[in-house]
Parts: sequence; structure tokens; C-alpha cells
Amino acid sequence: MSLVGLSSRVTRKSRSNFYYAFLALPRARREALYAVYAFCRTVDDIADLGTDAGAQRAGLAAWRRDIARCYEADGTPEHPIARQLATAVRQFGLPRAALEAIVEGCEMDLQRSTYETFEDLAPYCYRVASAVGLCCIEIFGYTDPRAREYAVSLGMALQLTNIIRDVGADARSGRIYVPQQDLRASGVSAEDLKVGRYGDAFVRLMAAQAARAREHYARAWAAFPAADARSLVPAEIMGRIYFALLEEIEARRFRVFDARVTLSARRKAAIALRCWMSGLLGRVA
Repeated sequence: MSLVGLSSRVTRKSRSNFYYAFLALPRARREALYAVYAFCRTVDDIADLGTDAGAQRAGLAAWRRDIARCYEADGTPEHPIARQLATAVRQFGLPRAALEAIVEGCEMDLQRSTYETFEDLAPYCYRVASAVGLCCIEIFGYTDPRAREYAVSLGMALQLTNIIRDVGADARSGRIYVPQQDLRASGVSAEDLKVGRYGDAFVRLMAAQAARAREHYARAWAAFPAADARSLVPAEIMGRIYFALLEEIEARRFRVFDARVTLSARRKAAIALRCWMSGLLGRVA
């Protein structure tokens, strides 16, 4: 299988919301996004699916070395996905600091399982989501530097939405991303999350998390550079799909324990089409 085929297979297999954004890109940019996404999934799986902490750290260290090779004039990364990532680096100038931050975020999952405050959690969200956005906008293309602020805020919003959706599954795997301070304020325990105990206290807790996510969506759209509306259509597709997911979770009163909340393919396609039309008009969707 070609390197492009490997990365695109990883993307399709994940059934990610990002796949709808990828389809909106010309081939070269789409293949670069496949490489970035496959890289993110691969390093995330090292942290999430492994059981030997030493081997997991070694796996992430190997990826650090491969990232360094991507920026060497004569460097040849070892991992096949890293070799395609190197092509994306050369074509679109992906920021090395952002790629390294993504690995750092995965390392945080090996080092800690809870966060006391949102201020403690924010660096994790930046590394595993905003840093991805900073890579993506280089591939999409932009002229207004506010696009970087947009990418950072949107990444935070997407990650906070993920945390709400997956709060039960994460707790059962031993990780709680909802700040401990918020748990105490709402009267919800870690055990409540693990066993999926639903009630008014849990709804209050999740409503506070949703409000925080909405703040970051608002910041992203306030920073959205209208001059780059067309090139940033894929980013808007990602953001609007996740915002719709948040709204769906809220409409269900945060009943996220029984089944993973998703949007239908038809609804995602409709959102993508609306984003395309808004991009043509040079405005936020």
C-alpha cells in the first residue's frame, strides 16, 4: 500500500468528523491532511492503547526522532506515516513546534490522569487539539495572521466538546479530563463518572463544561479572518460539525453514558455544504 493509501485508510477507518473536511481539499492538500491526521491517530494510540509505560514512552520518543528527521535536509523518517508527514512539511511548512506539542500532549496522558483546574487542563487541550489546528491551517493556506488565533481557539473548543462526549468512557479508562475543581463544585465524584451515574448534579457539571466550550467557539469565530474564508472552509466544516455535536449533546441533556452521541452522515454533509457556500461569500458559516 502507498504511503498516501496508508494515511487515508487510517482516516477512513476512524470515521472521523475530520474526513468531511478533508474531502473539500485539492489532492495535494488532502494528502497532507491525511498525513497529519494519521500521525495524530498513531501517536494517540500509543498513549491510549498500550499497556507498557516504558514501551509507550519509547514509541513516542521514536516519533520525536522521526519529527526531527522531517526537518533535516537529508533526513529519512523510519515510520511510513512519518515519511508522508515529511512530504507535507516540505510542501506546506508545518511548524515543528506544533508537531512536537502533539507528542507532548500524548506524553501527558502517560504522566497524569486528572487535572485540578481548567488552567491545568488548558495546556493539554492546546497540545492535543490546538497544535493540530496550527498544522492544518498551514495546509489550508491563509494570509491573515489572525488565522492562528482562530485555529488555537477552535482547537480548544473541539477538545472540550470531545471531553464532554467521552466523559464516561474516559473515566472508565482511568482518565478524567473534567477539572476536579468543577467536580467538587457540582457534587459529582470520579466514581459517578465511571459508573455512569446520571442526575441533576451531572447535568449541572456538563452544562458548565459546555458553556466553556461555547466560549472558545465564540472566540474562534470572532477571530475568523474573512479574507481567508475560502481557504479555511475545511476548518469551518470541522468546527461547525463539532458545534452541532455539542448542540446535540445539550439537546439530549448530556445523556452521554448510554451511547456515544454522533451526527448522521446527512447532517454532516449539509453542514459541509453550508460552509462551502459561506466560504464563497467570504463569511463565517
